[in-house]
Amino acid sequence: MPIHIYWGEDDFAMEKAIANLRDEILDPSWISFNYTTFPPDNTNAVIEALNQAMTPPFGTGGRLVWLINATITQQCPENVLSELQRTLPVIPENSHLLISNVNKPDERLKSTKLLKKFAEIREFKLISPWKTDLLVKSVNDAASSFGIKLTSRCAEFLVEAVGNDTRLLYNELKKLQLYLLDTNKPLDIESASQLVRNETRNSLQLANAIRMGNTGKALSLVADLINRSEPSLRIVATLIGQFRTWLWVKIMMETGERSSQAIASAAEVRNHYRIKYLQEEVKFLSLHQLISCLPILLELEVNIKQGVPQTASLQTTVIELCQICKKS
Repeated sequence: MPIHIYWGEDDFAMEKAIANLRDEILDPSWISFNYTTFPPDNTNAVIEALNQAMTPPFGTGGRLVWLINATITQQCPENVLSELQRTLPVIPENSHLLISNVNKPDERLKSTKLLKKFAEIREFKLISPWKTDLLVKSVNDAASSFGIKLTSRCAEFLVEAVGNDTRLLYNELKKLQLYLLDTNKPLDIESASQLVRNETRNSLQLANAIRMGNTGKALSLVADLINRSEPSLRIVATLIGQFRTWLWVKIMMETGERSSQAIASAAEVRNHYRIKYLQEEVKFLSLHQLISCLPILLELEVNIKQGVPQTASLQTTVIELCQICKKS
């Protein structure tokens, strides 16, 4: 299929897929003739890309035209829609049009409905930080691609260390691959912890400081994480995951649920033996306090993605959350 739509927040996985698509379509000897990219700041990018896609490739191999961060699946002027209707059905089989964007295509748009008739659509979605089962599977799958065997505890350690950051996971696995060389022995947590820095542990310490309303310690941990160049979005993702887990545990406690297996299932906690510790952690927090914290963290995540000053916003939010939890 000569038309491809790639979307999602996992930019690393998308970059790998695009690199594979380039290798599959293009002949390296003719790449300068047959590979064209159109950045989003080009106001006439879609029309030019469609015209380029209609041009037969030179030499051997195919042609690839890439519309980077194109918005035609979010908004599409009438003149562009007309050009899509005219061009899409007749794009040559050896000429490929790639459309990429972070956002999900809007199913209501005529342009999206039209593209779906001709396009292969692939989603590159980040796994939610609290879906530990899926993250463990992702870590094991990635490790297998490097020829690395992991013990179960080591896989869980890597999930804790990298979260849902695919790029960081692959960088750490490259390091571990060099360490292991050709050995078939499964990598254990003791060896991995010497090579992989686990800042998520500090982010979990931050979550606990907030839970106890300890503003001074929480701000100190924020400063330490920032000084270690820990990305703010990863810190926030860890906090969201932890507060979401606490909230679900508290909800189940409030409803009178006593089965640790049932609570673990609702809170998406892999090991139900952790539940008793989580119950102790939320014992002195009310359901209202936990419900109040989560929207604040989600708003912080949105604000950081929109470009607000990260350190100041993180510090302000941490103080606000500590004040909420301090009332227990």
